[in-house]
Amino acid sequence: MDTSRWPAEPARTASPRRRGAVLERAILDAALEQLSTVGWKGLTMEGVATGAQTGKAAVYRRWPSKEDLVADALEAALPPVGGVPDLGSVREDLLALCRRARDAMFSRPGFALRAVIHECDPAQVERFHGVIFDGVVEPTIQRLRDVISRGIERGEVRPDAANGYVFDVIPAMMMYRSKMCTSEWSDRDLEEMVDHLMIPLLRPHGA
Repeated sequence: MDTSRWPAEPARTASPRRRGAVLERAILDAALEQLSTVGWKGLTMEGVATGAQTGKAAVYRRWPSKEDLVADALEAALPPVGGVPDLGSVREDLLALCRRARDAMFSRPGFALRAVIHECDPAQVERFHGVIFDGVVEPTIQRLRDVISRGIERGEVRPDAANGYVFDVIPAMMMYRSKMCTSEWSDRDLEEMVDHLMIPLLRPHGA
């Protein structure tokens, strides 16, 4: 048979084999994508392997359980809350902090974290407490300390307001509404929380 006039087959190039940190990053990204789209209950190790374009064995070698994989994926991806600029008043500083916390909650990693919080049973959520506290709650509380300290220096905030109960209010409220009410935080909601809850709580006595 004369095959001289047949079109030549395109050369096949093997996809590069990823190893080490590159492969691990691909797996963590795939886990985050699954959490954001199908949630905790829909996430499978097989689905993550498919999304990362690798074998299931490569996932299990690094993470023996779904909980371990998701904890690392969240820890690696949660955006930093960052510092809060001095905007000249405690009200504006608080609103800036709340907006940053909200933006983190509604980022792709934030959606993934909320899927875990909403769908896990209590025993499973225990596995993620450290990730939630270290990645979301503690940074928000630290920024809140900074805001309140500046307010005390300006005379807008009474000195005894710098205590753990006050520092817990904003993260507790935002986590509660996200988990129990499954509702988002609009700018208006944030303003109402600051104006009707935080400012009266911080205001100097007699002001």
